[in-house]
Amino acid sequence: MENNKKFSAEDVTEAYEKIKPYVRKTPLELSYFLGDKDTNYYFKLESFQKAKSFKIRGAINKMLTLSEEEKEKGVATISSGNHGSSVAYAASLLGIKNVVIIVSNMTPKSKIDRIKYFGAKVMLMGDNYDQAHKLGMEYIKEQDMTFIDAYYDDPKIYSGQGTIALEILEECPEIDTIVVPIGGGGLITGIAVAAKAGKADIKIIGVQTEACPAMVKSYEDNVFYSEYPTSKTYCDALVGGVGKLSYEMLKDYVDDILVVSEKSIAQAVSFMAKEEKYIVEAGSCTTVAAVHDFKEKIGGKNIALILSGGNIDGDVLTEILSKY
Repeated sequence: MENNKKFSAEDVTEAYEKIKPYVRKTPLELSYFLGDKDTNYYFKLESFQKAKSFKIRGAINKMLTLSEEEKEKGVATISSGNHGSSVAYAASLLGIKNVVIIVSNMTPKSKIDRIKYFGAKVMLMGDNYDQAHKLGMEYIKEQDMTFIDAYYDDPKIYSGQGTIALEILEECPEIDTIVVPIGGGGLITGIAVAAKAGKADIKIIGVQTEACPAMVKSYEDNVFYSEYPTSKTYCDALVGGVGKLSYEMLKDYVDDILVVSEKSIAQAVSFMAKEEKYIVEAGSCTTVAAVHDFKEKIGGKNIALILSGGNIDGDVLTEILSKY
């Protein structure tokens, strides 16, 4: 690895073996309603993880590398919710007692409650994710705790997230396209590196909400946006800037990045609940919205849609179901 800031498919394979005892191999389920006689869509249900998010994969992979001294000092992170609950859960599995999760004031109560359920201390900082990140990093440095990166540039995190691709292709080698939500970019970059190594012609399609198209704008403007303004969104898991490692690596692996509207995302949340019978958070449903809006552009015959988490706020779900 170059300067310890790159990762490879071999790193993902190594991570897969390490984290197996701690994470669920989540279902890959055929959609009843999206496909037709020529096309199959499969849901990769990371919403079925214990903390209801894919982020347990990267978190546990990183935390398995900590020394006893580092564990004693404790771990901390900044999160929009899912990463925080996954770090808290991973720490409980490894017996780490001192765990601090820093979130912004806009974080849904349901996600804060889940973090607390796994035993972590929650600290509110800032009015949005980027503010929370700035203040949180200062606090973590002062406390001399180990920062568990959500998406910025830790190859251990990226390698852990990429294990999803190994599970998909192991269970269904016929998959020719994988559609992935993009927030900071750790999930799609990990998946892309692993999937392309195992199947060079596989297509990797990213999806962002129009409320925060940070990766799209980063590549359009040729600027690394570590922070990015967000308009009102259902997708609290996809807000803020992009990860440095993702910005540097993803362009060599991704085939396209699509942008979907908040309305399309809300309709996808409703569709998943009412038709497919899965409760999935809005950020995850960007992949389903992309199929509804860009089916021909996505293409493929056997397509895996990553449903990255199930931590949707109850009030948000009620609002969406009453409208769509």
